[in-house]
Amino acid sequence: MPLVSPKEMFKKAYGKYAIGAFNVNNMEILQGVIEAAKEERAPVILQISAGARKYAKQIYLIKLIEAALEDAPDIPIAVHLDHGDSFELCKAVIDAGFNSVMIDGSHLPFEENVKLTRQVVEYAHPRGVVVEGELGRLVGVEEHVVVDEREAVFTDPDKAVEFVERTGVDSLAISIGTSHGAYKFKGEPRLDFERLQEIAKRLPGFPLVLHGASSVLQDLVEKANKYGAKIVGAQGVPEEMIRKATIMGICKVNIDTDLRLAFTATIREVLATKPEEFDPRKYLGPAREAIKEVVKHKMRNVLGCSGQA
Repeated sequence: MPLVSPKEMFKKAYGKYAIGAFNVNNMEILQGVIEAAKEERAPVILQISAGARKYAKQIYLIKLIEAALEDAPDIPIAVHLDHGDSFELCKAVIDAGFNSVMIDGSHLPFEENVKLTRQVVEYAHPRGVVVEGELGRLVGVEEHVVVDEREAVFTDPDKAVEFVERTGVDSLAISIGTSHGAYKFKGEPRLDFERLQEIAKRLPGFPLVLHGASSVLQDLVEKANKYGAKIVGAQGVPEEMIRKATIMGICKVNIDTDLRLAFTATIREVLATKPEEFDPRKYLGPAREAIKEVVKHKMRNVLGCSGQA
């Protein structure tokens, strides 16, 4: 099966479930995500960040994704640039074959964000590529993106409508209380569902996106710490909150931190319990399996997209 447009995925999902957008950085993570999608019969979006392109090189990632398309011919798969920070980067991945890009102008003044996002849309749409914009800022760290609580701004519903109308974006990442990284909340977790409901009301049927949506699964944190990590006070978005958001207009949920935790905790466990082991396959293999199990859990119990392929 060729790449499937997220627009098709979102149209089927709206108000019922969400598509998981999982960040991939290497072969094992990609394989784990694809095996989960195959077993759960679920559509999936493979996200590649600027950092992943720098780490693995775009050409290697593209070839891995081509292999995934052959390996899972009946699973709807999209390839998405996560947090593109410039028109040039978006253009480069569009020209390379990505069928979805996110242009993140959320750090810019509103008018500059509109201008930049519109520029990407005007290049992408004639080439059959969909565009995700962002309005509002999230607390936390996402590779090169650093925002503290004082700078964080929730998405204004009025501005959201204006932004969509003026830019022509196909989906919109909104800020309702999630954050990037493993330390999402200092106190009790809370998402602004009233704000989400108002945005969805003003943009009926329009796909909304939730960034920073890892739950920072505590069993993974505990396992990592047991075998030498120092992850203290990490707290994510409760899974029941994410599930609620998926039936209120959130069609795409970004998940990265939970994959990193699963991967690293498993590698730590193998190396700590089998110190004589030096074959990378012996610890990367179990880490790949851990990725698969986390993604299956998300698809089945959080996103509700199992069986939708």
